[in-house]
Amino acid sequence: MTENSGTLENESLFENIQSFASRMRTIRRYIALIDKLYYKLHKEGWFSEAAEVYCEAIVSLAHDLNLANLTSRGLMNFREYVTQYSNSAGFTSLLAETKKVKDDFSALRYCVLIKGNCVKVRKYESETDYSIEVQATFEKFKQAAVKDYKVKFPARWGMNHIQAQILDFVAKLYPDTFLRLDDYCAQHGNFLDETLAVFDREIQFYVAYLEYISNLKHAGLAFCYPRTSVTDKNLHDYEGFDIALAHKLVTQGSSVVSIDFYLEGRERIIVVSGPNQGGKTTFARTFGQLHYLAGLGCPVPGTKARLFLADKILTHFEKEEDIKSHRGKLKDDLVRIHDILDQATPGSVIIINEIFTSTTLQDAVFLNKQVLKKIIGLDLLCVCVSFIDELASLSENTVSMVSTVVPENPALRTFKIVRRPADGLSYALSIAEKYRLTYYCLMERLKS
Repeated sequence: MTENSGTLENESLFENIQSFASRMRTIRRYIALIDKLYYKLHKEGWFSEAAEVYCEAIVSLAHDLNLANLTSRGLMNFREYVTQYSNSAGFTSLLAETKKVKDDFSALRYCVLIKGNCVKVRKYESETDYSIEVQATFEKFKQAAVKDYKVKFPARWGMNHIQAQILDFVAKLYPDTFLRLDDYCAQHGNFLDETLAVFDREIQFYVAYLEYISNLKHAGLAFCYPRTSVTDKNLHDYEGFDIALAHKLVTQGSSVVSIDFYLEGRERIIVVSGPNQGGKTTFARTFGQLHYLAGLGCPVPGTKARLFLADKILTHFEKEEDIKSHRGKLKDDLVRIHDILDQATPGSVIIINEIFTSTTLQDAVFLNKQVLKKIIGLDLLCVCVSFIDELASLSENTVSMVSTVVPENPALRTFKIVRRPADGLSYALSIAEKYRLTYYCLMERLKS
């Protein structure tokens, strides 16, 4: 048995859930159609159709789940709920009465007599059904598959007034049958179980997610189910990556650079430094994605992972200055980080990406240290992307990770983030690049 045989990743179970979801979409479409229809009997007919599909969906789902060898605690609990619901008095009553209504209407026979502008409706009196003879006559001319020329009328057209009048006449011919239909619709007006309706909506995210990452798996990228905890803040993930970036790179046929990280003991804050365009922001996004997906119960990028179940994931990424706010970039950073720290609890995760870059280095160092001290005081897990290398050695709670470059050519990025002490060159290098004072820039200027 594979690791995923009892989860939604099992192919058979996945198809069963998709089948249930398809039926639920049909039901919602029928219910939406009912609201657009005008004639009462027409509405009741479509209502019984929706109820019939619903009954089929629940019976099939209960059967499929009971045959599945589930290991997911969530799916096992859901199976128990579906089993209890499918055996409940309310559902069994709906199932039996829906079948009775369908059988009753399947047994109705009537004739429509049309002469000029006159239409008469009466009970069927064993007249010959010529449609069978006509079909048999033309059957011999049929040759293989042919184009279907039947006209498909849009649902919005509904029933016209002549059809509605004929249906009213039929109702007068069989009053008891239509009275039972009326009682049936009144009794089961809201047949959809709320829990199953919510499951149907929410399972679509997991189905879509598994379909989304399937291409990444085929490209050789690893996913795993992480070990999780709400108390233990020892973390690790091996061969992780940013899903959005990986999807783009795989589509382009490019390779994906994986990331390893860990926190242990009193370590809480990862300070990521290094040159621009080296993968620092990608690491920050990856860290947030991992914890968000773990909280949803999804497989996460990586071969092996242990992650924290956060109550909130709070982020501060750089954004353009908004002149309508009437405050500068520095004030905006201060206001936003203040709001984040006010919301944070010891169970939160904070991701900070290059904050206070609009002020002087001295002020940026001071402000960043104050923010990190507050985060340390709250015992928060945090990733802080910064040019300020000294933040990595602020306390025993902080560790340093650095985006690396090709040793022979520092202008080339490896996009690999490794755990090692900051080398003190990232900020200087970024300044040199900004003012075109790097070795290669100077050489180009000297040649010209």
